[in-house]
Amino acid sequence: MTANFLIGLREGLEAVLIVVLLLAYLRKSGRSRLIPRVYGGVGVAAAVSLAFGALLTFGPRGLTFEAQEIIGGSLSIVAVGFVTWMVFWMAQAARSLGADLRSRVDTAAQGSSWAIVLVAALAVGREGLETALFIWAAARATGQTWEPILGAALGLLVAVALGALLHKGVLKINLSRFFTWTGAALIIVAGGVLAYGIHDLQEAAVLPGLHHLAFDISHIVAPGSALGTLLKGIFNFSPATTWLEAAAWVLYVVPVMALYFRRNRRAARPVTAAPVSAGS
Repeated sequence: MTANFLIGLREGLEAVLIVVLLLAYLRKSGRSRLIPRVYGGVGVAAAVSLAFGALLTFGPRGLTFEAQEIIGGSLSIVAVGFVTWMVFWMAQAARSLGADLRSRVDTAAQGSSWAIVLVAALAVGREGLETALFIWAAARATGQTWEPILGAALGLLVAVALGALLHKGVLKINLSRFFTWTGAALIIVAGGVLAYGIHDLQEAAVLPGLHHLAFDISHIVAPGSALGTLLKGIFNFSPATTWLEAAAWVLYVVPVMALYFRRNRRAARPVTAAPVSAGS
């Protein structure tokens, strides 16, 4: 639940910041009449994301066990790829996000009257689809049902509340630092999802080594214990881990984390309360 709260919070705040930037620029450029269309685009993006999540949840049902594991494992690996791209993209694009959105709004305002709906839908929809896929993969990895959804929903609600406070100027936070550290946390979560995806493919006999364990500490950390549940929920940690799972986790987390902080040191600058100054 904690990991999914983090996913919902980070991804939700990214989407909320995009909406806040759009609203701020429309108001300051005298285009307030287009604001309802931004909300329309957000509604379209939310509907598509929910439909995608439902498809992921209910689509594989009725298939054979092997087919479900192949689909689940493959989509888990795809989700890791998306979240990795997302954290690196945000680290690089944070400084120019406002300018890019303003350029898109200017272009849309000169074209079709509904083009602004498409701008908002595409900007927010990408975050929504990534969130749906990664939450589904993380929930499947932990083997839980409603708790990951609740955690993600709470994270989204907190993100909306923070976005509203930032927009009104009540709250100021260092967004660069926030996205840096939540991005690092998501890399750890993604490592667990990757390992679980590998395990799914091993169970489907697509990958070898299902019964070759790197370690088995189930006698110390029982899967159903409070500690086991906590580690599974936050890090997708499995007390019995195969060599291939362990290798995948290490070969992903260590170099990606090192490259991520190196990229942040080179490119990131503090971005404090960006929505407030978005239209200036």
